[in-house]
Amino acid sequence: MTRSRTAAVLAAAAMLPALLTGCSDTNPGSSRPPARPEGTSTGADATRETTREAARETSRKTARRTVPARRAAPAPVRVPAGVTAGYAVVDVTTGKTVAQRQAHHRFRSASVVKILIATDYLERHRGTIPARDMALLTPMLRGSDDDAATALWRRGGQGEIVRRMARRIGLTETSPPPAAKPGFWGYTAISAADIALVYRYLLRRADPRVRDFVLGNLRKASQCARDGFDQFFGIPRAVPRPWAIKQGWSGYGAVPPVRCTRAKATSFRIGAVTMGGNPVDFGRPVLHTTGVIGDRLIMVVLTLQPSGASFTQSAERVTKLARDLYLSVA
Repeated sequence: MTRSRTAAVLAAAAMLPALLTGCSDTNPGSSRPPARPEGTSTGADATRETTREAARETSRKTARRTVPARRAAPAPVRVPAGVTAGYAVVDVTTGKTVAQRQAHHRFRSASVVKILIATDYLERHRGTIPARDMALLTPMLRGSDDDAATALWRRGGQGEIVRRMARRIGLTETSPPPAAKPGFWGYTAISAADIALVYRYLLRRADPRVRDFVLGNLRKASQCARDGFDQFFGIPRAVPRPWAIKQGWSGYGAVPPVRCTRAKATSFRIGAVTMGGNPVDFGRPVLHTTGVIGDRLIMVVLTLQPSGASFTQSAERVTKLARDLYLSVA
C-alpha cells in the first residue's frame, strides 16, 4: 500500500464513530434521540401522571360524598296498649291495599259520616247549590260543623242517607245508627275498608262536580273545628302536604283542652250495641283520621281509645300511628 492510500484509510476510520452517533437504529439519518429504556420517564411525563392521579382521587372523594345514605328502615307499626285500631292504606292508582289491620272492624263514625252526608246531598241535588245549603255544606266539611250536619241529616232522611250511599258505593260494613238513636248521625257504623272505598269512589267514580266539591273542601280543612277542638291530629301532623282530610272524634266532652272557637258539641255515653258483625262500642272515646294524601294514597285510621283518655293523649297516639303507617308504605 502506498503512503497516500494508507493515509486515506486511516482518515476514513477516524470519521466512522462520528457518523454512527448521528444515526437511528430504525431510521438511518434521523436526528431523534434513541428511545428511552422501558420503565423510565421524563420530568414532564411524571408531572402529567401525578396530575391524573390527583384528579382520579378527587373524583373518588366526590363520588363518596354524593352517594345517598341508605334510608333507615321504617319503624314498625305498633298500636298503643289499650287502643283498638282498624286501618287501611290504599294505592289510589291501582286500588291495591298496601297496608291494613282489622280493616273490617266496625267503629262508630263520629264526624267521618259527614262525607256521606255531603256526597248524598250532592248526588240528589243537581244544578246550582242554593246559598242556604252551601252555608251548611262548606262548614260541615271544612270545620266539621255539627249543627250543619244535623240539619242536612234530618233533611236527607237520617239513616236513609247511609243506606243509599252503602248501596251506591258497595259498602258492606256501614250501617245507620241504632233504631233507638236515629238522630245520632255520629253513631253510624263504619270500617276502615269501607271508608277507603268512599274515598276511592269520590276519586274514580263520582261525578266530577261531586268529587271536586267534597275533596276541594276537605283540602281546605281548618285547624280549629267549629266545636273548638283542634282537628289537626293524625294525617295533618304526620304526613307532608298536600292532603284532604275528614277527622272524627267523640267522647271527650263539650269543652276542648285548647279552645279555638265557641264549643257546641254535646257528648253522649251509652253501652255497646250490636248491629250485625262485631259489636260497635258507643262508650269509649273514638278518634279517627282519614283522607287522601297527595294523589297517591288513601289512608284511613279508626281508633277506639282507652276509657277516660284525654283528647290530647289520644291525638298524640293517633298521630304517631299515622306517621308510622305512612313511613311503612311511603
